[in-house]
Amino acid sequence: MTRIISWNVNGIRAASRKGFFEWLAADSPDVLCLQETKASPEQLGPEFLEPADPKGGWKTYWASAKKKGYSGVAILSRKEPRAVTTLGIEEFDDEGRTLIADYGDLLVMSAYFPNSQDLGARLDYKLRFCDAILEWAEKVRARGKHLVIAGDYNIAHKPIDLAHPESNEDSPGYLPEERAWMETFTSAGYVDSFRHFDPAPQRYTWWTYRVAGARERNIGWRIDYQCVDPKLLPACAGAGIMPGVSGSDHCPVSLDLRVDLT
Repeated sequence: MTRIISWNVNGIRAASRKGFFEWLAADSPDVLCLQETKASPEQLGPEFLEPADPKGGWKTYWASAKKKGYSGVAILSRKEPRAVTTLGIEEFDDEGRTLIADYGDLLVMSAYFPNSQDLGARLDYKLRFCDAILEWAEKVRARGKHLVIAGDYNIAHKPIDLAHPESNEDSPGYLPEERAWMETFTSAGYVDSFRHFDPAPQRYTWWTYRVAGARERNIGWRIDYQCVDPKLLPACAGAGIMPGVSGSDHCPVSLDLRVDLT
């Protein structure tokens, strides 16, 4: 069994002061995909680059934005991947938007989808990123490989995925164009693993700091996903969200696969 967890930590250094390493040691996933790390490796100490682990330790990989303290993704993996790459598109790599760990028959991507921002100021950029992700995924499938796209998609797909859909029709993350892309993506066969196992409402992964007590009152959005190709679905043993894990305005999301990493 392979356990993959994805978490937007909203600053890895800030999360480390809020119990990140204690949580990591306790949950101990096989692969951890992080988003919004807001740091480059040269800014981090050895506890980040070589986290202590009684099971043998993780290999760590980082993709950072050129702009300091912005964006960034990482992958921690017990098994050393055959290769770790980015999407290879400059406008996205410059913002540290993706890392891809190649385990042979399975590719795991940590992805931090752009925020479309107020009035859709970056909507075009975001949709280009979304289209590039789908194009990459289709190429992976055409090679007969499996994939997991784990990360903060910054999109609530359907009304069930946020607390107040009616009042957020014009909000970034729930714009019609963003929801339409998610529909295109899932219609192409990619499976929202959490929804496959859990159809219940009021299941969120992000709670804004701008609303007092939003997390305590569960006024949230579900914008963090682990999506898989359809042929991988039979190997999915379970998926969940972890709202009890604090340290960020997002919570981790998990996926358990009946596969061994090679």
